[in-house]
Amino acid sequence: MSELIDNRRQRRETLKQIIRDIHQNVNPHELKERFRELLSDVGATEIAALEQELIQEGLPETEIKSLCDVHVSVFKDSLDNQPKSQEQGGHPIHTFRKENQALERVVQVIRPLLEQIQIMNPDANFEDELKEWQSLHQQLLEIEKHYSRKENILFPYLEKHGVSGPPKVMWAIQDEIRAQLKQVSQALSLPQVKLLDLTELIQKTALPVLQAIEDLIYKEENIMFPMSMETLTEGEWAAVAEQSGEIGFALIQPDFGWIPSVPPEPPVDPKAFPANYGLRNDGPQNLLPFPTGALTLEQISLIFNHLPIDITFVDEKDNVRYFSYGKERIFQRSKAIIGRKVSDCHPPDSVHIVNKIVGDFKSGKRNSAEFWIHMDGKFVLIQYFALHDPDGTYRGTIEVTQDIQKMQNLKGDKRIYSEE
Repeated sequence: MSELIDNRRQRRETLKQIIRDIHQNVNPHELKERFRELLSDVGATEIAALEQELIQEGLPETEIKSLCDVHVSVFKDSLDNQPKSQEQGGHPIHTFRKENQALERVVQVIRPLLEQIQIMNPDANFEDELKEWQSLHQQLLEIEKHYSRKENILFPYLEKHGVSGPPKVMWAIQDEIRAQLKQVSQALSLPQVKLLDLTELIQKTALPVLQAIEDLIYKEENIMFPMSMETLTEGEWAAVAEQSGEIGFALIQPDFGWIPSVPPEPPVDPKAFPANYGLRNDGPQNLLPFPTGALTLEQISLIFNHLPIDITFVDEKDNVRYFSYGKERIFQRSKAIIGRKVSDCHPPDSVHIVNKIVGDFKSGKRNSAEFWIHMDGKFVLIQYFALHDPDGTYRGTIEVTQDIQKMQNLKGDKRIYSEE
C-alpha cells in the first residue's frame, strides 16, 4: 500500500514539474516526447487538481491563465482519448454541451463571412455583409448566459469541494472574451463603418475572439465538464438545474428527461457554520433560512440599517410594522409609529394619495408607484412596491426612499477603486 501511495505521489510531482517546466519556457513538444507514456492517461480531474495545487503553492493564477493553452496542448492527446460521458437531456452538463454546439455553429458561419469581408474591394458595397455580421454577432452575445451560469452556479459548487483555482482561471479567460466581444459590438454599432476599419477589427479582434471561444469550448468539454461530473453530487446537480432557468440559456432550450433521484441541495448547510456561529453577548441567534441563503437576526438588522436607503414596511392590514434605522435618514421615523395605521402617519393633505396607492395595490391595479421631490438640498426619490406571496395574495407595501442627488451627476464609467 505504501509503495502504491509513493508511486502516486511521485507521479503527481512529476506532472506538476512538467507544468513548472512549461512556465520556465521549456519546449512543450520536448516535454511531450520525454513524458509521452506518463501523459497518455492523465484525466481532466487530475489536470485541474495539478493546477489547483500549483496555485496553492504560489504559482500566480494570471500565469496559469496566460499559459493555459500550452497546458492543454501538452495533455491534449490524453484528453482526446478519454471517454466522453453521455448525460441525459436536461442534465446541466448536457445543456452546457448543447449550448456549445449551437455557439460553434454560429462561429463557423461568422468566420468565412469575416474572411470574405477582408478580401473585398475597398470600393465595394458591403452593406449586406455588415448586416449579416451584426445579426450573427447578436447571436454570439448569447454566450453571456452560458458563462454567467458557470460563474454564478457551477463554480460555487466546485469551490465547495475545494476546486477554486481552475474556475478562477476560466473566469478570467471569459472576461477577456467579453471585452473583445464588446469591442466588436461597439465597432458594429457605429453609424458609418468603413471597410478599412472593419478589416482591421477582423484581424485584431474579431477572428482572435472566435478562436478564443472555440479554445474555451474545448477546455470546457474536455476538462471542466468531466472534472465537474466527478466532483459534484447528484443533489448539487439538481440544485444547478433548478437555478439555471433564472439566468437563461444561450441559443437553445434544455431538453427533458433527466430527473434527479434526490432533491436539490439547499443553498446553505447549517452544519457548515461553526458551533458558536451567531452567538453574541445577548445570547444565541439562530440562522433564519431563506431560499437564497441564511442569516442571523443581527445580520438582517445590519444589512437593512447600512443600505443607503430608508425602508418602511406596511402589512396587509395597513399597519406599520418595520422601518430601517440608517445613519442618514431622509424622513424621520420613531418607534412610536410601529403598529400605527399608515394613513395616520401622513399629513391630512396627502392621506388620500396614500389610500389610493394602497387601494390600487390591493386590487392589483398597480404594483408600484414613485415620486421625486427636491428637499433641503436633496433630490429625493420615493418608491412604493406592492408585496404579494407566491399565491398572488397581497401581503403589504414597502416604501423605499433615497437621495439620488449624486446619481444625477454621474457620467461615463468608473471601473477602478480609488481612495476617494
